Amino acid sequence: MNKSNLQLGISILLSSEDKTSLLARQIADSSSTGTTILLSGEIGAGKTFFARKYIQKLLSKHGVIEDIPSPTYTLVQTYQTPDSEIWHADLYRLPSTDDITELGLSEAFGNEICIVEWPEKLKNYLPANAIYINFKYHSDTTRICNIMCHDKEIMNGLKLIIKKFKNEL
Repeated sequence: MNKSNLQLGISILLSSEDKTSLLARQIADSSSTGTTILLSGEIGAGKTFFARKYIQKLLSKHGVIEDIPSPTYTLVQTYQTPDSEIWHADLYRLPSTDDITELGLSEAFGNEICIVEWPEKLKNYLPANAIYINFKYHSDTTRICNIMCHDKEIMNGLKLIIKKFKNEL
């Protein structure tokens, strides 16, 4: 991932799963068709947990309660809402970047809501205005979450979400 021209990012200490869930729900509240979130970090750092809470919040806006399985083996799971489709991809097991087009991800970027785990597998398919969220272990129960975006307007919106998030802690 080339992050050299990303807008200055934000770092947050997430001290529990509840805090991670709150952050995911708040970001989901501001998401719309065309939003792409790229989740990176070590195995077990919180990517799938964040994705589940994010998707559950988007679905709950339409009265849908659903268990969100990890797409580790299916690579992509989709969820339909009246507004758009939600694409959840886990590219950890992706054999080749050639498969990105076959999965339909390149067409979904910009047209649907997409949340992608292991985005480094996208290589040349990285969407222009994606939100990058990286999870790092701080301790057994806490994570450092770094959030960045190329788009200044999106980044400013994220800064407002983080300000609200910090006020709710």
